[in-house]
Amino acid sequence: MATWRGLRVAFVLGSLFMVMLIIAYWDDVSGPNIHPFQDLKHKSLPSGWRAQSTTVSPPSLSTVQVQASASFTGYSTTEFIPEQTPEKLAGEEQIKKGGEKRWTAEEREQEARKQRIIDVCSGKEGLEFPGRTRAFEQIPFRELDHLIVDDTHQIIYCYVPKVACTNWKRIMVVLSQSLISPITGKPYTDPQSVPADLVHNSSLHFTFAKFWRHYGSLSRHLMALKLQHYTKFLFVRDPFVRLISAFRNKFERPNEDFYRQFGSVMLRRYGNVTGSLAETAAEAFAAGITPTFHQFITYLLDPETERESIFNEHWRQVYRLCHPCQVKYDFIGRLEDLETDSEQLLKLLKVDHLLRFPSGPRNRTAASWERDWFAEIPITERRELYRLYEPDFELFSYPIPDSVLHQLQTTSSQTP
Repeated sequence: MATWRGLRVAFVLGSLFMVMLIIAYWDDVSGPNIHPFQDLKHKSLPSGWRAQSTTVSPPSLSTVQVQASASFTGYSTTEFIPEQTPEKLAGEEQIKKGGEKRWTAEEREQEARKQRIIDVCSGKEGLEFPGRTRAFEQIPFRELDHLIVDDTHQIIYCYVPKVACTNWKRIMVVLSQSLISPITGKPYTDPQSVPADLVHNSSLHFTFAKFWRHYGSLSRHLMALKLQHYTKFLFVRDPFVRLISAFRNKFERPNEDFYRQFGSVMLRRYGNVTGSLAETAAEAFAAGITPTFHQFITYLLDPETERESIFNEHWRQVYRLCHPCQVKYDFIGRLEDLETDSEQLLKLLKVDHLLRFPSGPRNRTAASWERDWFAEIPITERRELYRLYEPDFELFSYPIPDSVLHQLQTTSSQTP
């Protein structure tokens, strides 16, 4: 009888232990977290190309042992822990040797850009926006799909569509050796030769969003380690110019996916189109019935758009793509300074001897175009659009566009 009771107790304790293991494993994973809006670019590779076969190994014992002491906090509203960036470490080493750190103009500019983000994220500028104060651990996995990780070179790149992301993705593909050339049968070594239409395939890039599949409950801890020790960078652009560029690229030329997913919706809601709409982008362009820039802006401002899905990545705000208040970036590049910033960054990453930033024609949508593009947009909508993208303007030190600033000043002077 005593033996039978002992077996029952052992069974109950064993069951409880298994339940606790399952709960611990799924902690922080919260299920698959399927993205509510699957980006249209995620397609399989065409025949002839293949991705480099990679196996993600479980974290080593040493990694697991370190994880307990590793933590990552975003920009706190009360205190800041100095980030040990490569530039600062070099400066500290120079000071130890008896000299003063001599900042180059580029290094001073980078420090100013990073300090601006600290000021805005800490609330010093008085700007509130969604997610400003949340911890990195509170960001769902599905919202970390733009943070590409290269473990070999210890790099994390947050890509922003319409900000030279094609060429930077090419560089990440070469560094990670994730795409095999059908000509040589080997991984690409020259970013310029990587087909532009292939680099946007999600299977080529290992992002934070994929960690839960490989590491389970260890995901958050490993992210914290990588965020603490890897070099993190992103490139940004004037928010309104980026919107113009996105519209030109997706709606001023036939694009079947974007016409069906977005263009037809804009025409149906705001186009006053009588009768049935064209079923394809080619038919719409042939009939001369395509979305206007004003309809595009109206779509962005429509509360129904936000309820339906997260903004498409081509016009989603950078602060929602890359989480600058939670991720302390070591380098913030600007498209307006693409050549010099790219050269500086490759040196910082210590890969300038391996490759160069691809040259060639680039998107030439310029800030000088803003006045003409927004001329037909009512001032109330311009002001509302600015508020929608104000965090990006403030975080990355972009001035209010003249087309908005002038009217805001006039309106302000008339307000009691």
